[in-house]
Amino acid sequence: MLLTSLDGPDDLEAAVTVGDASLSRADLLAAATRFGASLPDDGPVAVDATASLDTVVAVVGCLLAGVPVVPVPPDSGPAELAHVLRDSAATTWVGEARPSVDLPRLDVWDGTARRTLPTSPPEGAAMIVYTSGTTGSPKGVEMGHGALAAGLDALADAWAWTPDDVVVHGLPLFHTHGLILGVLGSLRVGSRVVHTVTPRPERYAAAKGSMYFAVPTVWSRVVKDEASARALAGARLLVSGSAPLPVSVFDGLAALTGHAPIERYGMTETMITLSTRVDGERRPGWVGTPVLGAETRVLAEHTGEQVAPDGESIGRLEVRGPMLFDGYLGRPEATAETWTDDGWFVTGDLATRDAHGFHRLVGRASTDLVKSGGYRIGTGEIEAALLDHPAVEEVAVVGLPDDDLGQRVAAFVVTDGPARDGLADELVELVASQLSWHKRPRQVVFVDSLPRNAMGKVQKTQLG
Repeated sequence: MLLTSLDGPDDLEAAVTVGDASLSRADLLAAATRFGASLPDDGPVAVDATASLDTVVAVVGCLLAGVPVVPVPPDSGPAELAHVLRDSAATTWVGEARPSVDLPRLDVWDGTARRTLPTSPPEGAAMIVYTSGTTGSPKGVEMGHGALAAGLDALADAWAWTPDDVVVHGLPLFHTHGLILGVLGSLRVGSRVVHTVTPRPERYAAAKGSMYFAVPTVWSRVVKDEASARALAGARLLVSGSAPLPVSVFDGLAALTGHAPIERYGMTETMITLSTRVDGERRPGWVGTPVLGAETRVLAEHTGEQVAPDGESIGRLEVRGPMLFDGYLGRPEATAETWTDDGWFVTGDLATRDAHGFHRLVGRASTDLVKSGGYRIGTGEIEAALLDHPAVEEVAVVGLPDDDLGQRVAAFVVTDGPARDGLADELVELVASQLSWHKRPRQVVFVDSLPRNAMGKVQKTQLG
């Protein structure tokens, strides 16, 4: 079973804490078993994935019952919510009543047993997680029990994750990072997990964990709160993901906590396929080597051959391994488009790889590749370099048409105040000093905000 540690010996210590509420392993198993047995049918269960024990119990209960669970962002607007419920064919709603939800509602803590729970993992999806919808309506990613287990076991290997650990994070419970890695990973390994409800530096500091999960924005806030950062010195591992970590934040964490952070790479469809290791090198801006069971290849755009492992040549990243998804729910054509004939998943990301197998992500193939003056330039590393400047709040780098270069590198920058004289030149020099000269922005545009979709993703096609 996926959550093997729930069947092990229990004590009075809290296994899961969310805010001020906690459950021991035995109490969680009892509550989740009761909820799973109360499910009225085998249809997917949509869970209003708030930062609460209700969410944890509901998700674990569905997994134990072999019923697909659909974590729904609590801030979903009516249109997005309607799409997810319709697309997933959810038959039950778990959460507070909403005017736009016309489904039978179940309470996590009440219910009458209707079914006997399976003793072995069932076939089919364990979880349906929706993408951010950057290229159309969000797609339902079907993750099987075996894929979830394989992905979590690979991270336990890479990070030396054991039952003695205490995992701390304040990430959303409707996506891979917070729910699958943070909560289900802890329940599989047998470690404790403390969810701080919101990822505030002082809450991270007070939790006194051994492993901390956060996104770069949170780590940046931690670095700015020196007292909270120094309180993490007693931890064993700091993990950053979901976006590139600026070098200045990497260095700040290392200086204040004594721990160089772990960086890793994954997608909703793949879980984590690349990571630096607890016993290996941790290089700023690089996401490490394939985790246990995963394989990667980086292919040139035109030839389809693997690019040179020189740490500079850019290609299309493809992955395979037992932790990958089964497909997009109800979209066989979209599923087929993302797989090669020889069984590799096309991530849509651009990467480079060095002679030691270390990978660095440089952007999305669809929006983040600039062809300028004969060079192929990934915008992700330029954005990470610009974010190192204290005056830069947000940035998006794109390629704009250029009569001479074909495309020129252009940076759209949101500052923490009025853009002062000379700042554009400073930003150009910053990139040139950290990266190759040809990667410097040829144009810097200061804007009040960046265009985003409903999920908060920057819409680069609207810049220019």
